[in-house]
Amino acid sequence: MSQYYNPNRTRNLFDPETKEPFKLSRSKLDLFLECPRCFYLDRRLGVGRPPGFPFSLNSAVDTLLKKEFDIHRVAGSQHPLMKTYGVDAVPFSHEKMDEWRENFKGVQFLHEMTNLIITGAVDDVWINSKKELIVVDYKSTSKEGEVNLDADWQIGYKRQMEIYQWLLRRNGFKVSDTGYFVYVNGRTDLEAFDGKLEFYVKLISYKGDDSWIEKTIFEAHSCLLDNKIPQAGSDCDYCHYVEAVQEKTE
Repeated sequence: MSQYYNPNRTRNLFDPETKEPFKLSRSKLDLFLECPRCFYLDRRLGVGRPPGFPFSLNSAVDTLLKKEFDIHRVAGSQHPLMKTYGVDAVPFSHEKMDEWRENFKGVQFLHEMTNLIITGAVDDVWINSKKELIVVDYKSTSKEGEVNLDADWQIGYKRQMEIYQWLLRRNGFKVSDTGYFVYVNGRTDLEAFDGKLEFYVKLISYKGDDSWIEKTIFEAHSCLLDNKIPQAGSDCDYCHYVEAVQEKTE
């Protein structure tokens, strides 16, 4: 049975009749913005998009970065990257840090007006001298030239950080508008592989704006309550593919 379609799947689906809070991850909220139809099919009807390929190397980089920053978290010291970029912060030490990082748990907040529990698993959190929390996200790639946040598709990265900032604020923390992406870029300019990968590491600041989130939660909730499948997003490749197949086979 395909892992993205199971006609008997009932767990973790939205039920308009239940009074139990429903968990909605930040990635599903982003899916709603990308394509309301895919979001509805996934969270209401249990038909998810076909899964992508796992990025095992990216996961390995994330794990190693977390270990590296955790050394300084325990010591209460600055990571060399913070010193290089003049960031007035140290890794934030908190009893829930491991939970905040864990997929399917993360930072959580019950949005009482919709009864939706919004969740998001952070990569890291730092704290500055003003006692403001700083959201940090790790990204890895391998490309020619400098990494940046200029591509249209990277709006998802920005929304991701803004949701994390919003979640921490709703949990009572003072949060800086400025977050950071620790962006590592695999080097291809070396003479040989020699059984190891080397990376350029760049710290990119981003000033978040979470003002869109509240409105989006209400809209996503209204979408789930409706018994009618919504229109596809204008740029949804998945829905365009299905429509093209239907046109050719009907």
